[in-house]
Amino acid sequence: MTEPILHIEGLDKTIGKKQILKSISMDVRQGEIIGLLGPNGSGKTTLIRIIVGLLKKNSGTITINGFQHDTEFEKALESVGAIVENPEFYPYLTGWENLKHFANMHKQITEDRLEEVIERVGLTNAVHDKVKTYSLGMRQRLGIAQAILHRPKLLILDEPTNGLDPGGMKDFREHLKELAEQEGTSILFATHLLREVEDLCDRVIIIHKGEIQTEVTLHGAYEKEEKAVIEIQPAEEAFAWLSEQQYEPEKNGDSITVSVSKKNIPELNRSLVGQDFLVYSITPYSESLEDEFMKVTTAFQEEGETNV
Repeated sequence: MTEPILHIEGLDKTIGKKQILKSISMDVRQGEIIGLLGPNGSGKTTLIRIIVGLLKKNSGTITINGFQHDTEFEKALESVGAIVENPEFYPYLTGWENLKHFANMHKQITEDRLEEVIERVGLTNAVHDKVKTYSLGMRQRLGIAQAILHRPKLLILDEPTNGLDPGGMKDFREHLKELAEQEGTSILFATHLLREVEDLCDRVIIIHKGEIQTEVTLHGAYEKEEKAVIEIQPAEEAFAWLSEQQYEPEKNGDSITVSVSKKNIPELNRSLVGQDFLVYSITPYSESLEDEFMKVTTAFQEEGETNV
């Protein structure tokens, strides 16, 4: 397996006496779209600001495209394009003039590359209009164009669809997918919107209270965990039997949830009936990203209530 474009290990960040990030470790590989998902205040933006050099970490290591963040910062950041918060442009210049200004900050960005990027983000018909006339969605697309001019290996975005309408969000997702597929760009973006990551990401890293809680793979890299809800009596005896058989049962109101693939449900049903349990229904389902997210955040809320 090739080296990851972004490798973070044991990263900590403390501000005053408050620990904002704790032992963050993660990888982003070439062409992956990774969602950094968490509620507001979870530490997402702090992590992104550290990666792009706007904040300093207290400990840990960051490697970007093989270069150490601490000792080879400029070389590391050459491989990064970023939009942190809203992209800022000169409103009285055209989109083209703004991009030309940014292009002059890098080496060997040709007009052919400018035109290629403009076409990729869908601004061909508006690029010679003044930016003050652009909608928020158009500004976001211009922001992506500016961030990918120098062909970065890693594109980092912080809450990139804030303020976009549903149509603008859909267009934005399509542009990111094209970048990953056609240019091999790795994309890491922070968001608190579940729908956004489900529609777009290869993997989702859930962060809460400054710690990575879990990682979920999407889009068929491997199957989501399959479960089933069983209505059964007597419930207590059934729960004990399912525990002995390694079905990892969980009480779910008057029902029991177990880990079992859909194809194995008939066999489970025969076994339960063979044990003289009364099985009223077995309903299969795949645990969603929302289920995983709610499980993490609810656990923290309950822990907080317990500790008060």
